[in-house]
Parts: sequence; C-alpha cells; structure tokens
Amino acid sequence: MKTIYRTTKFILFLCITTNFASCDSFVEVDLPKSQLTSVAVFEDYATADAALTDIYSKIRDIGMLSGSGYGISNQLGNYTDELTSNENPGNTSIPFFHNSLLPSNTVVAGYWNSAYNQIYAANAIIEGLEASTTLSSEQKNQLKGEALFIRSLLHLYLLNIFGDIPYITQTDYKENRVVTRMPSSRIYESIILDLQQAVMLLPASDNLERTRPNQSAAKTLLARTYLYNNSYPEAANMASAVLNEQDSYLLEDITEVFLINSKETIWQLQSGTAGRNTAEASFFTFTSGPPPQVSLSDNFVNSFRTDDLRKTNWVKSVTDGTMFWYHPYKYREYNSTAVSKEYSVVLRLGELYLIRAEARAQQGELTGAKEDLDKIRHRAGLNDTDAVTKEEVLNSIMQERRWELFTEQGHRFFDLKRFGQIDNALNALKSGWNTTDKLFPIPQTELSTNPNLRPQNPGY
Repeated sequence: MKTIYRTTKFILFLCITTNFASCDSFVEVDLPKSQLTSVAVFEDYATADAALTDIYSKIRDIGMLSGSGYGISNQLGNYTDELTSNENPGNTSIPFFHNSLLPSNTVVAGYWNSAYNQIYAANAIIEGLEASTTLSSEQKNQLKGEALFIRSLLHLYLLNIFGDIPYITQTDYKENRVVTRMPSSRIYESIILDLQQAVMLLPASDNLERTRPNQSAAKTLLARTYLYNNSYPEAANMASAVLNEQDSYLLEDITEVFLINSKETIWQLQSGTAGRNTAEASFFTFTSGPPPQVSLSDNFVNSFRTDDLRKTNWVKSVTDGTMFWYHPYKYREYNSTAVSKEYSVVLRLGELYLIRAEARAQQGELTGAKEDLDKIRHRAGLNDTDAVTKEEVLNSIMQERRWELFTEQGHRFFDLKRFGQIDNALNALKSGWNTTDKLFPIPQTELSTNPNLRPQNPGY
C-alpha cells in the first residue's frame, strides 16, 4: 500500500508538471492547482527525487540541450561554421544555416519556452523542499543543490543566446506574467550566487555514471560562468579546484572520451531506457550520401591538421565514390545496444583545461596557459603550441576550442562572440550576416503576451 501511495502521488505530480511543460510560455502558467499535491510529493524522498529526475529527462529530450536535430548542438553548429544544412524544405536547420531567423521561428520559441518551463519546475522543487517537514537536511540539500544547478545552467544558455532576459526564481504566476528583462550583468550575478550555493549544498562524491551533478559539476559550470563574465582569476581558481581532483577526473584517451564510464566526464544526461544511447549519434550519423539533414562543413574539416587525432577519430567520412561528406563521430552508437554505451556529455575535463588556459592567458600567465593548452594538444597527438605572445596564445586557445568542442552544445557560437570574432568569421561564409545576428530574436509570442519584455532585440 505504501508503494501504491507513493506511486499515486508521483503520477499526480507528473500530470501537473506535464501541464506546465505544455504551456506556451512560463508567463502563461495558470494559478497552480497543485499546492496540496506538491506538499504530498515532498513528504517522501523517492517522489521528490523522481520529480527532479523528470526535469533531467525533459532537458535531455526537449529544448536547447537535446541531442536531437532540434537542439543547439545542431542548430548553433549550422548558425556558425561547423555544419552545412541540406536544402530539404522540411529541414528546420535551414533558417539557422542561412541566418534568416525571425521572431516567429518555432524552434527559437521552443528554446525559450522549454527552458523557462524547466526553470519553473526547478523553482517548484525548491519551494516544495523549503516547505517539507519530513525530508532530512541531507536530502533537502542534495535536491535543492541540483535544482539550483539546473536553474543556473538554463539561465546561462538563455542569456548567451537571447541577451538580457528575466531571471525567474519563483512560481508565482502573477509575478511571472509581468516580469521584465534584466541586464546581463545582473543575470551573471544571479547565476553565480545560485552556483555558489549549489556548491555548498551538493555532495562531493560522484554518483553512478555521473548523471547527477555533484560539487565538481557546479564548480565546472561556475568556472565557465566566470570566464563568460570576464572574471578571470575566479575562473582559473574554480577550474583548478576540479582539475586538482585527479583521483576522480582524468583526461582520457581520444577514443574513450565519450564512453559511458569515461573518467573525463563531469556530468552527463542519462538515456531514457536501458540500451538506448545518444540522440546525437542518431541524428548526426549517416552511412550514405548525400547527407539527409546536415554534415560537417568542409571549412571546418579542412581546418584540422592531418595528424590531429580528433580528425581521425571524431570525424567520419562517407563517400558515394565521387563526393565525400563528413559527420561528427564523437558518439558512435546510433542504434540501441544490449546495454547503453554512451550518454550525452554536458560537462567534461577537456573544457576545464581550456577554461583555465584562457583565464590564465587573459591575466598574462602565459606559461601556465600554454601548459594547459598543451595537455589538450598532446592528447590530440600534436606538439607543444608555438604561440609566444598573449595574443598568439589566446588565438591558439580559440582554435583548440574549435577542434576540441565542436558540436557540443554550441560552444563555437559562444566562443566567437566572447572573442569578438563572430563578424569576421561569419561575414565571409554567411550571406547577409549582420552583427545583430549574434543574438536570437525574443519570440514574438512572448512580446505579445508580456509587453514588459520589449523592446525586441536589434535587427529583428
């Protein structure tokens, strides 16, 4: 009977969160009818934990971080210089590839809506935990730390895609209906505060298969946030805090980086069922040409040195005997297997070395920066960098990030903006590229529903 009671409570909670996720926007969520039910959910750790893991499944399957063609690993790859979209009229990548996004674009609206619905769910968990009188302090800390991690993660992506945005920290629909956009500086402050709190609340130890964020995951995301916010000493220190955990995290051989038990992984999204692998492999892989959806751009593939192990191991060629096409080959299992072999990696050690290298170089610590950079180069079979000056070292880091992090949740787009190179890089490749294209349009449905979100981003 106890099991049935717990299951019933959780089904009720899922029905409620599903209704939230089906709303057009977080500002259109009706007055919650779930207050009593949510109290019941947070009487028991199993149902509270299940409510949290449901958010992870939605992050994996719906929205920006989905590994499918809908997600930013694909769409931002098309928007920059990583991928080439075919001209199939049904291909949603075409407006991204041709930088012809409109405020009415349904994919862009989906990024906004799914992220804020997932943020809403994280806030509901935080509020439910605060009201709970039955969960232990340890259980509350772990669940709240994860909810704060989720909230900061999604806001960080929203900020770097849309610019000034609302930072939502509660579930009051009356307040959320009339929110305004906050300056980027305040958004970064809020993200940093959330992550600092998450570091204090989350456990230090790893969980099985690293599918739940721990302190190191929060520190890694905090290091990235500091870097994006030009807080270079803090970025270097936070990256070092994780890089020094050598008993837990190590750079793997190039062929093992994306395997399910990789020591390089800091946090990854678990597949939905046993034996299922990644949506990335299912979407990007093709075995005959021409490519059905997208392929790696010739510009990108030709930028590698021929002896770079990332080119020979993470890029796969396909030919019809006359022409060659290429697809990402980081994830190789595009069908189900007896047991899952690959999960979608979101945070890994390779990025942390590049974060610390960049943060050190920006502070003039060129020797340390080159040491970090060379760790990534050596793993790829390359010699030490020949960069000498600060500008040369930063340019080398930028190039290594391009080769190391391609088709991983939009790094190239964010890097080009951060380094001030997006116009130079894309003007020659994209017809009609404008500097205002570095931000996506705020969805028109959002501006119509809540005029406080106006004005629209420039250029739209």
